[in-house]
Amino acid sequence: MRVSGAKILITGASSGIGAALAPILAERGATVGIVARREDRLREVLAACRKHTPESRMWVADLGDLDRAEQVALEAWEAFGGLDALVNNAAIPKRTHVAQLTPDDVEHVMNVDFHSPMRMSLAVLPRMLERASGTILFVSSTGGRIPIPNESAYNAAKFAMCGFAEAMAVDLAGTGVAVKLVLPGPIETEIWDQPDNEATLFDIEKVPAAECAAGIADALTDDGFEYYIPPIFPGGVDAKELVVGKTQSCDDYIRGMGDFAKILRESS
Repeated sequence: MRVSGAKILITGASSGIGAALAPILAERGATVGIVARREDRLREVLAACRKHTPESRMWVADLGDLDRAEQVALEAWEAFGGLDALVNNAAIPKRTHVAQLTPDDVEHVMNVDFHSPMRMSLAVLPRMLERASGTILFVSSTGGRIPIPNESAYNAAKFAMCGFAEAMAVDLAGTGVAVKLVLPGPIETEIWDQPDNEATLFDIEKVPAAECAAGIADALTDDGFEYYIPPIFPGGVDAKELVVGKTQSCDDYIRGMGDFAKILRESS
């Protein structure tokens, strides 16, 4: 797709990756719709976008409300006279040991991190198919490919997103509607410091959100499906090779990660 002149809806745009991505796309000529819960923060992002594309708009919404999430997608379509791309970026963490998780915890994370982007995507899909064009981009996580200690609810949602995106891309081959999957690594956002979440078991150097956002903007115009951003983690770890290594010997990976997490818990 061409970003210049495009109409693009971005969720989770009041902070982090989404807040960095919206102005980048606007600077490249896209009229953007931005969605998030925090109106004050969203207005700041909108002001930055309107410096480049004055017709950009915002929607204040809690995407954990699935009916509202679907409604926002359709409202944006009508407001812009169609969407060239939907960027499903919104996500929340739930960092806690699985023994302390409740079904309600898991359901809430699944609603925001998976069911909401799934429903928004399915809401606009028939219209994209009717005109044989459009892009649906899912911002998952490296945690959608490999398990992270104390992140079982988040892992579940992001694994679901990866599987859905892959099957969706297969189903839509040849239709003119593109599907893309972005797998960010450790990105400097508010997701690391949220109430009702345990501290991470270990510190890792993080990549600025703007760097990840620029990678997503580039992915929109590329012809691929899967993107690891950054491809090399701070410290020199190859993100894709990490995932490939896990799939080649899942038993060894799970055993090793379990031992590692146990040692970290005992030392904390």
